[in-house]
Amino acid sequence: MKYQVGDEFLQELPLILGGPILKHTEPESVTVWVALKQSCHVELKVYDTTNDGEALGNCLLEGERSTVALGKYLHVVSITVRSKVEHRLTGGRIYAYDLQFIVADQTTQMQQALCSNSSPPVSISYFDHQKPTFALPPKHFQDLQIVHASCRKPHGHGFDALPILDSIIQASANQPQHRPHQLFLTGDQIYGDDVADPSLWVATTLGDALLGWEEQLPVNGVYCTPQQLPPGERADVATNQAGLTAGLHNAEKVNSHLFSLGEYYATYLLAWSPVCWPTAFPQGHQVRRDRHAIKKWNREVQHLRQFIYTLWKVRRALANIPMYSIFDDHDVSDDWNLNQAWCLRVLGHPLGRRIVQNALLAYTVFQGWGNTPEQFTKGKAGEKLLAAAQIWSASQGTDAKADEAIARYLGMPASDPHTDLPILVRDGSVFILDRHPEALTWNYIVRSDCHEVIVLDTRTWRGYPADQKPIAPPMLLCSKAFEQQLLLPLQQVTEQTQIQTTFVIAPTNVFGLQVIDWIHHWHLQQEKVFSTDVGDAWNINVEALAKFLTTLFEVRQQVIILSGDIHYSSVAHLSYARTHSKLQSVLVQLTASALKNEEILTRLIHTRLKDWLLPEKVRHWIGWIEPPNMVEISEKQLQHNRQLLTNSEWHCVLEWIPRNSVQTSIYTADILSLKAPWKRTENAKWKWLQPLIFWKSCWFQDGREVVGLNNLAVVHFEFADGSSSGKVMQDLYWFSSWHPTQIVYSRFESQLTPNQSLL
Repeated sequence: MKYQVGDEFLQELPLILGGPILKHTEPESVTVWVALKQSCHVELKVYDTTNDGEALGNCLLEGERSTVALGKYLHVVSITVRSKVEHRLTGGRIYAYDLQFIVADQTTQMQQALCSNSSPPVSISYFDHQKPTFALPPKHFQDLQIVHASCRKPHGHGFDALPILDSIIQASANQPQHRPHQLFLTGDQIYGDDVADPSLWVATTLGDALLGWEEQLPVNGVYCTPQQLPPGERADVATNQAGLTAGLHNAEKVNSHLFSLGEYYATYLLAWSPVCWPTAFPQGHQVRRDRHAIKKWNREVQHLRQFIYTLWKVRRALANIPMYSIFDDHDVSDDWNLNQAWCLRVLGHPLGRRIVQNALLAYTVFQGWGNTPEQFTKGKAGEKLLAAAQIWSASQGTDAKADEAIARYLGMPASDPHTDLPILVRDGSVFILDRHPEALTWNYIVRSDCHEVIVLDTRTWRGYPADQKPIAPPMLLCSKAFEQQLLLPLQQVTEQTQIQTTFVIAPTNVFGLQVIDWIHHWHLQQEKVFSTDVGDAWNINVEALAKFLTTLFEVRQQVIILSGDIHYSSVAHLSYARTHSKLQSVLVQLTASALKNEEILTRLIHTRLKDWLLPEKVRHWIGWIEPPNMVEISEKQLQHNRQLLTNSEWHCVLEWIPRNSVQTSIYTADILSLKAPWKRTENAKWKWLQPLIFWKSCWFQDGREVVGLNNLAVVHFEFADGSSSGKVMQDLYWFSSWHPTQIVYSRFESQLTPNQSLL
């Protein structure tokens, strides 16, 4: 049974298919991204407001840009307006923006473009004027509110936590000091692998319709269209023809892997907007014959229906807060660039290379463009990439020169003409993927009057050890990347501002739970690195971790890491001291994961069981600066031989911050908008069993170290009057497992100073 998406269906949809999404926003510029079904000239205006956002004031900024034709029915633009000195935006105020769409001298207002005859009116505002609004970061650091999250799989277990952001913004929409100021999505915004069969059923047909043509995918010496590779039947092609590793240990994960450019484009639209989803899905028995497959289809449809039910809240939230993002592996495929073995295996296959390029192009259009709009101005690599993408689509995927240009600007490594393997080049003691000098950069910096955020690209700048096996854990940043992404930005900001606290977005954890480290080291010894992503955590390669810490602490005394990836949330506090000087620093790692991908294991460690069986202990390391290295030592060793510290150049101590007792959130009043009616009925069936299901009780769920259910993190600060040292707090919002379902939160509090008692 085929999803019916033809010209008639698309013509009945609203002009706006996805967005608007507020992107990179600073005092000097505002960027808004939007996806449309037809070519348009788009005008963006930014307004001052009065009465705390209630009424529109003067137009402060305005600009225009034409859409990029990525397909017959997919026209995308990320439009940036820049301020003049007299109109520089400031913190402590609420601003609004509006879009107008011009086609052949006919102007369509944003509210008209959001709806159509076949779709109901849509609200993307919290005010009567119906315009999206935002507030810039405040002047004072203690007033800053940052939201971060990661890992959002539409058919993942549990409720989607991202819609909670809409409730948070709505409750404080008219309070510029208290509404969230920035949103950072730190990886796995979409899943290229581990796609539900019903999702691919939609994405394949929708993707082809958006493009207006069918991509020819190289499979086993011939070419296949996406429709010839149906949902639930792609495992062999993904693993053996593309070389992907996501299905090596569980073929079901890649049964419906995304392959085509259209599928990746469609998946982004389906993740952020309800517009293109079908109103109904077929029943399992209509598309499957096997009993297990029928059950799986129906179960995934139920998860997707709940996901779609709250997409309107996600859409409104993303229109009203600056959203910044960076990829992790699943935005392409599980294990993407994990180690040298993966690069040789996947990029050496024509289909594997095509999938990676398609995923990166989709990421660029839907995420990267808005993150770094300056790369897409006239004459820059981004603009050239967009032009090549238009030509390639207009040629229905046949223009070889456009294809080469896309690969060049995306930073795809050239292939060796003799072996067809990707070319790697030396960077000191490691190999790195070759890339063209004009390739886009994915890392970037966000600055305000009170803070800085350095967003790292730890996927495409990895250093693969030249003297070890191809499966050896890499440096997540090679030497060249350390200098470009960390050292130079840190020095530059130090010279220009008085900012003391630095945020660093590291998509994968710098430090993980002890049990995770044990598992990774055991799998590395067994040479089974793909099943548990051995090499993705910083601390599996101690030389790289030592260099990371010393590079940061050379110029910063307070560092806050925002991280995700691992499907549980936590807070870790690292105290660092130089042995032969008075220099002391602190690093606080705030992890937030997953928005929608909780698992049986994360549900277990969420409870008191984790603290009873495997409590986290204080960990110690001693280290050296040149060459960078660090060695973990036990507390017992330290007590018996303090000389260990004297013989090292620095030492550090890691402690896990306990979470406070769970609290009921004020946003619980909004619970009906977050639970679909059929989900409420389903949960009510088990109400009478609640006293017997002790593991779902509030007491048992109130664990100590992590939040393992789907969650969203809000980061804020507290400083004593006149003090430069305070504490950072991470409030993790999640849905209670006890009846009735509530939005609750767990608070973690960490000092922003080294723990002297441990040093």
